[in-house]
Amino acid sequence: MEYTPGKKGKALIVAVRCQGKGEIKVTVPSVHVTFPLTCVEGEASTTYNQVAVKGAERGGTVSIEAPSTIRWSLTIGRGTPAETETPRST
Repeated sequence: MEYTPGKKGKALIVAVRCQGKGEIKVTVPSVHVTFPLTCVEGEASTTYNQVAVKGAERGGTVSIEAPSTIRWSLTIGRGTPAETETPRST
């Protein structure tokens, strides 16, 4: 999925929701970020990742590799960088 450039100083926010047993891999090539997510059968969970590194204001793409047994959705946005980065899952 492609995203457009944002304002300098804003963080790139990538939220992934998944359901199904297994692991997915999320890649954001423009900022050299890759992270795995473990998905659970019968439970939908959302993980938010905030990227506040040099170059996060540029446009780019996010890709997801997932087995066909996992249902997933992706939301990409921009926001004020958090002072401390704490992973959240709901």
